[in-house]
Amino acid sequence: MVNNYLTGKCLVSMPHIDDEIFSRSVVYICMHNQDGAMGFMVNKLLKEFYFSDLISQFNISKTTPLEPIVLHQGGPLERIRGFVLHSRDYSKDGTLAIDDNFAVSSSINVLSDIAFGKGPRYNLIALGYSSWSPRQLEREIVFNNWLVVDPTPDLLFKTKDEEKWQRAVDELGFDIGRINLHTGRA
Repeated sequence: MVNNYLTGKCLVSMPHIDDEIFSRSVVYICMHNQDGAMGFMVNKLLKEFYFSDLISQFNISKTTPLEPIVLHQGGPLERIRGFVLHSRDYSKDGTLAIDDNFAVSSSINVLSDIAFGKGPRYNLIALGYSSWSPRQLEREIVFNNWLVVDPTPDLLFKTKDEEKWQRAVDELGFDIGRINLHTGRA
C-alpha cells in the first residue's frame, strides 16, 4: 500500500451506509495515489441502458453474443463515460494494466472487440466512475465507511452482481455484523 496505496483493491461498503448510490456496493480501485482515488462499482447493474444501445451510439455492428452483455453503474460521476475492467489477456492502445490479473481500457476499440467476440476473456463494462480527492478515501476508511478486500477474477467476473457484496464480505473471514462502529475512550 506504500507505493500504490489501494490501487487494485476492492472497497466494500459497510452495512450502515444507506446512501442510495453506495449502499451495499463493491468498488474496484483502479488508481489511488497522493492525488486521490478513482474506481468503478462492480455490482450495480444499469437497468435502462444496454450494451446494444452503447455500441449503436458508436455505429459498431455486432455479432450476437453467446451471453448477454450487461452494463454497470460505475459511479455517480460522468455517467456517459465508459470503462472496461477486464482480464490481462487483452491489451491494446488505451489499456492500463493494474496488476497481474486486471486491466482497464476506455477506448472504442475494446467495445468493438467485445462486440465481435475478440475482446478480453473476462470483462465488466461500467458507465461512470467514483472518485475521491486527496486523503478523502483514507478518511472514509478511518470512519468505518469501507472495508478493503483483495479482488479475485471470480469475485469480479463470475459472481452474480447481487451476490458480490456478500461474497466480498465473506472473503474478509469475519462476521461484519459484529463490528462496532463507535469508538470509545480509555
